[in-house]
Amino acid sequence: MLKIGVDEAGKGPVVGPMVVAGCLIESDCEKELKELGVKDSKKLSQKQREALEKEIKKRAFAFETRKVYPEEIDRKNQEGVNLNELESRVITEVILKLVDSEKIKDNPKISRDSKIQIVIDCPSAGIEKWQNQLVEKLVQKKVNVKNLSFVCENKADTNHVVVSAASILAKCVREKEMDILKEKYPGIGSGYPSDPNTKKFLQENIKKYNNHGIFRKSWETWKTAWESQSRLAL
Repeated sequence: MLKIGVDEAGKGPVVGPMVVAGCLIESDCEKELKELGVKDSKKLSQKQREALEKEIKKRAFAFETRKVYPEEIDRKNQEGVNLNELESRVITEVILKLVDSEKIKDNPKISRDSKIQIVIDCPSAGIEKWQNQLVEKLVQKKVNVKNLSFVCENKADTNHVVVSAASILAKCVREKEMDILKEKYPGIGSGYPSDPNTKKFLQENIKKYNNHGIFRKSWETWKTAWESQSRLAL
């Protein structure tokens, strides 16, 4: 059986993109990935993730990543689309690309009627409702869901190796994006609101880099820092 694991990285930061990744493998590959040390990306060092990223890509039938930059997050927020819904839409895009992958279509070992299990680290507490909405989105995109089965769970990145693999791919892309920002904007930190370096950078540079597309301006963290700096300027 084929499996697709889907996960995200960088959902909570006030700086930088969110990344959604999907990884398509044969279920037999899961044992090998586990033996290599594939697990939830948060439990691995950056060096370990980068090494495992290469191994995952070698073994996957296909993989897909989608970066969602702050400007898109803010624009959708203004349209009334919250982050969970935006993530759901991006997950739909990633699944669509993987189930339509040329690696599937051109593989003589895989029938067009092959079953694919899609395992997702669900971003919502209302798992059943979220899953039903995702399936509806796929149907609207003309995806044949008859051959698809779904496992949506909280903590799926811990419980399913295929999702762990996706979490590693997403985290590595996010880290590469942040490395670019760190070079351009020294002191930016990890981008997370709890990071003292990021907090300091935000307070000191929020006005200077306001239009550089690096901040999520719909975040309360950004709004609070902006109001604080605006008061100081009076």
